[in-house]
Amino acid sequence: MAAASGRLRAWLRRGVALWTGSLRQSEATSLTRFLVSWKQLPLRGFRSDARNFHTAPARAFLRLRPFHFLVATGGGYAGYRQYVKYRDHQLEKLGIEIPPQIAGEWEVALYKSVPTRLLSRAWGRLNQVELPNWLRKPVYSLYIWTFGVNMKEAAVEDLHHYRNLSEFFRRKLKPQARPVCGVHSVISPSDGKILNFGQVKNCEVEQVKGVTYSLESFLGPRTYVDDVSFSQATSCSSFQNQLVTKEGNELYHCVIYLAPGDYHCFHSPTDWRVSHRRHFPGSLMSVNPGVARWIKELFCHNERVVLTGDWKHGFFSLTAVGATNVGSIRIYFDRDLHTNSPRYSKGSYNDFSFITNNNKEGIPMRKGEHLGEFNLGSTIVLIFEAPKDFNFHLKTGQKIRFGEALGSL
Repeated sequence: MAAASGRLRAWLRRGVALWTGSLRQSEATSLTRFLVSWKQLPLRGFRSDARNFHTAPARAFLRLRPFHFLVATGGGYAGYRQYVKYRDHQLEKLGIEIPPQIAGEWEVALYKSVPTRLLSRAWGRLNQVELPNWLRKPVYSLYIWTFGVNMKEAAVEDLHHYRNLSEFFRRKLKPQARPVCGVHSVISPSDGKILNFGQVKNCEVEQVKGVTYSLESFLGPRTYVDDVSFSQATSCSSFQNQLVTKEGNELYHCVIYLAPGDYHCFHSPTDWRVSHRRHFPGSLMSVNPGVARWIKELFCHNERVVLTGDWKHGFFSLTAVGATNVGSIRIYFDRDLHTNSPRYSKGSYNDFSFITNNNKEGIPMRKGEHLGEFNLGSTIVLIFEAPKDFNFHLKTGQKIRFGEALGSL
């Protein structure tokens, strides 16, 4: 009886084991079929460290997602900026004044974090590379077509004459191409577009309408004056008063933007005496009118060379402002000037006086005389003292050429 009972229990155990194995195999088969069917579904999941919820195409998408995100956001932002630019242009055509949208501090900081000085130095070296003779005409022709350059005004019209891009950018003009106005007291020092002009008020200068910068930040403190004794400015108005040397005079300004297709040399706007040069190493942000409307005190952020002196009515200054790919600013009579140099840090400035024991007069400049050059388009800012009856013969936004009248008494 006991033996029969043992055999029965053994048979039952084998039966249960066989049934359990069959069940497990069935479950495994069902699970396999389920996973296969899951993979064939059109909606596919993602991958985590624990399980696979997504199939290969979705994983591939996730691997490319950062690139797609950058392209989408960058393209979307560029498209939005173009839409805003087009909309503003259409509103301006209708005579509707558009208030400027000033960039926030974080936007300016983000822009300044771009290594524009390094990129501009690289661009400068690229410009020095001599092009093969067969490549010069197609490269320069593309540039001429893009920026509307008038080569008929160039002293040398043959494109094969220019060995590299730098020589082409700094091309000279025919003597008769820019007659100098002899009637008016102040002429345009360069080709370009008038961004703004008028009187300096409350020590603020308009770079474009509605967007200003500090006069003192732009020119720097008056600690270098050799021929006139000035006290340290205690307020903004006192700094402006320091610049006005004659009673009854006012301080005026004019901003000229040089586009990439413009003539890149600049000249003396009047008869004056240059006594001092101050170089501000800084950023090299774009200075085109759109950016000038967006970033407050743009000209104070950028690298610039300030030439100061005097003319027959008192204080006179000309400032060459650098921009992206325009790190090289050259002043013909100043061989010690080296712009966009890594040895100079942002936020500093260095001074040089042209008045010495052997030269009490500084550097005399005649109206229309060659003064300096950019390697690409940029900006010229004139700030000068003149009697109250000085009048500009300009309109904001107009195109102007070197030698044409800016204003007169």
